[in-house]
Amino acid sequence: MGASRNGRAASDCQQTQHLGMHFASAAAWRDPERPVFVRGEGCYLWDEHGNRFLDGLSGLFCVNIGHGRADIAAAAGDQAKRLAFATNWSAAHPPSLEAADLISGLAPGDLDVVFFVNSGSEANESAIKFARQYHQSRGEPLRTKVLSRRMAYHGTTLGALSATGIPRLREPFQPLLSWFRNVPNTYGWEQSGDIPTAELPCLRAIEEAIIEEGPETVALLIAEPVQNVGGVLVPPEDYWRELRRICDRHGVLLASDDVICAFGRLGRWFGLERVGAEPDIVTFAKGVTSAYAPLGGMIIRRPLVDELLDSEIATFTHGATWGGHPVSTAVAVANIKALRDERIPEHVSELEPYFRAGLDELARRHRSVKEVRGAGFFYGLELFADRDTGREFTPSEKTEVCGRVLPAAMNRVGLSTRADDRGPAMLMLAPPLVADRVVLDDLFSKVDATLSGLDHWLATGVEAATASPR
Repeated sequence: MGASRNGRAASDCQQTQHLGMHFASAAAWRDPERPVFVRGEGCYLWDEHGNRFLDGLSGLFCVNIGHGRADIAAAAGDQAKRLAFATNWSAAHPPSLEAADLISGLAPGDLDVVFFVNSGSEANESAIKFARQYHQSRGEPLRTKVLSRRMAYHGTTLGALSATGIPRLREPFQPLLSWFRNVPNTYGWEQSGDIPTAELPCLRAIEEAIIEEGPETVALLIAEPVQNVGGVLVPPEDYWRELRRICDRHGVLLASDDVICAFGRLGRWFGLERVGAEPDIVTFAKGVTSAYAPLGGMIIRRPLVDELLDSEIATFTHGATWGGHPVSTAVAVANIKALRDERIPEHVSELEPYFRAGLDELARRHRSVKEVRGAGFFYGLELFADRDTGREFTPSEKTEVCGRVLPAAMNRVGLSTRADDRGPAMLMLAPPLVADRVVLDDLFSKVDATLSGLDHWLATGVEAATASPR
């Protein structure tokens, strides 16, 4: 039997050709040498050749409790043996009831009703649909429009994609739904300085958009507590309180997209708590099961649900076959209890200053780091060509850096994370929430070596051949 250049059998290379790749270029889709990870433990992954990688992105911001937890795997197996499937369509089963009770108990205020779906995209789609039907139940059928922020990622289903503000993802599917409008995000306004928060241009533009559209036509404003795409954008103080006041003035519902930010990622159970948000709806996914099974959902304020159910409509006309699946909700229960019992949100909060200090030191050492932004275990390094001269990457340089130079450098040092070029060039760092100081020190070492590879390329146009120890 033949073998590929890295030792993979020819038959295995042919087998990889049958798998469709998500968000993959033609080269990545057709690459027979694409990475194949076979095992995970704690904060680390191993590929089929035994190479170890530090998971610097928690999979996709989702493996909060870490890899290889036998207790959570056992919860899935036990539930599958007991009851593999039952619906939440005018019925229920114990895992969905317990998961909903746990989640509503962790949510602040009167965020109380948990509606399960299967992913973050579906969660945001559900929030959009609930907002529209809620306003219909109040005799305001013209309230159909949704505002979301530029460069924000809210998902790939048609409604969620229409809310997504990333041109590259939207353009192939135009025309999208017409009742969505993007408004400015907080890039450049992390600190409001001498400007009162209410007077910030990024906030005034949101209210101006509502007025331009006609407040009687706007149903929902959706935003992430800390916006991922566009630069890991931490809002200025009182930003979310101003969003609440704007929405209240104009009768608009406010949704917090906590798909990334919840279940300890920002050192709180929900990211909305970190930024002082008081939304009507919060959406979640990812960390609710730490990716051991697919699950998403939304939590709605109890008075809004009661108002809809007490109206002539008397139903929320939405559902999914797998929403609240017994195995997925059993995994959620086991995961949330583990996060709670092991004090993972508190652990993140306690280690955040150490994490931030290490990243700040890396920024000091590397001229290619423009800024460090983030909170909890959710950070990004914004990159550019040269801090001394202030030179930004050209578009072609940014594509090369994020598409080839940084991934190659990360592969050499055993780091698995994302170089993101959808806004400013970013190196994303969001390790599993169980990471301790030893793991964070390893992360700093690998990022240091990765940035050294970038520095070498910027100085010489040639990739560095050396690597730090794995």
